[in-house]
Amino acid sequence: MRWDEATFRQCDDPEKILSGCLKAQMRLLSGYNANPKVTRQKLEEAKTPNQVAISLSGEPTLYPRLGELIKLFHKKGFTTFLVSNGTMPKALSTLDEEPTQLYISACAPDKKTFYNLCRPLIKDSWTKQMETLDLLQSFRCPTVMRMTLVRNGNLKDPEKYAKLVEKANPTYLEPKAYMHVGFSRLRLSYANTPSYKEIKDFAVSLSKQTGFNILDESEESRVLLLSKLAKPIRFE
Repeated sequence: MRWDEATFRQCDDPEKILSGCLKAQMRLLSGYNANPKVTRQKLEEAKTPNQVAISLSGEPTLYPRLGELIKLFHKKGFTTFLVSNGTMPKALSTLDEEPTQLYISACAPDKKTFYNLCRPLIKDSWTKQMETLDLLQSFRCPTVMRMTLVRNGNLKDPEKYAKLVEKANPTYLEPKAYMHVGFSRLRLSYANTPSYKEIKDFAVSLSKQTGFNILDESEESRVLLLSKLAKPIRFE
């Protein structure tokens, strides 16, 4: 029996996913009720979440009912942040409900680096990611090109990234450092984690070449936010 990670014989109902998320949130919080150090107001806020990030557990655009799921979360009063690697442009172009904000992981400045670093399972992934970048300007919601930068990997050639930015014209750019956690430790080392200075220098160079200004930064998280907006769009 062979399992193909890119196809599904069946998928969960959006209602089941939403209710499962809420149950998982309550399970995570269950140990805090008896802790006297916990701020009760914060605990009560955490029990009624209103934001959801659709990411981290694989590529969300593989889920065939993604638009329905986003619409359901919005109906329940949630903001939705969709994070995609951009290899399924058709799924993004046919969404019947846009997320509150769309992140695309732009993890390489060129095709060779992309295949060496990302090792995609989906055929013609670089071409498909370029199609996704072309799509970004058609979205009404804020869009983000997020660059997770690896020392001795893709932390190079800001002028090539600038060309991709010109193609996509996103609302934001988010260069950030690769962190040595999770399964990435099986093929990368701690030496591949860039310093904050390296990320800042890259962001300054990218800013000069794109006209995107640095709006915010976090040295602890080794990440910067760039945009042509005067200030970030905030969602309450």
